[in-house]
Amino acid sequence: MSRKNFEYCLGAVLSLTLSAPSTILAGACAELPGPDQNLSDNPKIAAPSPSVSAAIATMPLGPNTIADVAQTVAPSVVSLKIDKDVVANRMMMQNPALRYFFNGQAISPGQLPPMMRQHFQSQNMGSGFIVRPDGYIVTNNHVVKEASKIMVTLNDGRELEGKVVGTDPFSDIAIVKVEATELPVARFGDTKTLRPGDFVIAIGSPMGFDHTVTFGIISALGRSVDKVNKHISLIQTDAAINPGNSGGPLLNLSGDVIGVNVAILGNAQNLGFSIPVDIVRSVADAIIAHKPVERPWLGLVMDPSSEAKLKTLNLPTGTKGVFIANVPEGTPAQKAGIVAHDLVQKIDGVAVSSPKEVQRLVLTRRIGETLKIELLRANVAKTVECVIGHYPITENSNANDE
Repeated sequence: MSRKNFEYCLGAVLSLTLSAPSTILAGACAELPGPDQNLSDNPKIAAPSPSVSAAIATMPLGPNTIADVAQTVAPSVVSLKIDKDVVANRMMMQNPALRYFFNGQAISPGQLPPMMRQHFQSQNMGSGFIVRPDGYIVTNNHVVKEASKIMVTLNDGRELEGKVVGTDPFSDIAIVKVEATELPVARFGDTKTLRPGDFVIAIGSPMGFDHTVTFGIISALGRSVDKVNKHISLIQTDAAINPGNSGGPLLNLSGDVIGVNVAILGNAQNLGFSIPVDIVRSVADAIIAHKPVERPWLGLVMDPSSEAKLKTLNLPTGTKGVFIANVPEGTPAQKAGIVAHDLVQKIDGVAVSSPKEVQRLVLTRRIGETLKIELLRANVAKTVECVIGHYPITENSNANDE
């Protein structure tokens, strides 16, 4: 499946600024280094607003539940309007047939003389939700990437300029700050008790229609969708999500945020994906506190086991485990003595049979903790202890790295 079939839920309008205005509606995807900013002494953001907690706690489940949850949580949901300066090739804009030239290579606008450049301003629409009463807002990294200006519209109609505090491209989470106080905040839930079939609510600004409420179920959990985010297992939902919903909350029937809406499958209906709130909470806390985002890592390059690999290792057919393709120098796994062609079978007593299972187990632990890894090497059982390290983000990070 090609990447083009996946769309980030980010609405975009592209307008010409040097000649007669024109508009092009498009899907847009999105790392913007956050500016230096003084933060309050309390970086935690998970505490709910007392008014929100009290209101939700008294809500009965019934015909008005969805409307009651939406009414209570809506004040903490915001719309984002993001300006971005764009430079395009004037000749290519006027004649798409000229997209490739000069020996068949696409020419960057920056390589062109000024008279051949066309300046545009794109205006993207996204969503977010307030997590601290002093103006901190969670959204997606791809929503605010390369923004030249961010305007935040609150539920009460106020429009405030937002500044990026920081972003985490790995998880596609960003924090935006507005100068305001005593704002209503959304409450974080957790994903431990979620099940496919649970009811969920999405609130956001699809196509610029702010505070649109949609309703559905969790279609699946732990989705591996490398075209959307190769690092994270996502929540799949059939609640209607469209361009402009990016960064908005996915809620349970208690009004708790259980995910951040991030993408849809563009050539299908009701296939939307959200980043689990457990990841969002830890990343947001770290960004607001100007601390590194902790991301447990072993440094294994893994492949699923196969009959061909088992035969190469002289292992019996049907042997379960995860094949180690490579162990880079200096990684925690290499320091623990794990080598290429090992077959990892258990981590802390839990059987594993796929790279994703290893990743999920590691991500539940903290940096500096020690894992007991049981493996087969040349058909001999071994046990090694590996101290968890911190994941180094690189552009070439592989989906099966852990």
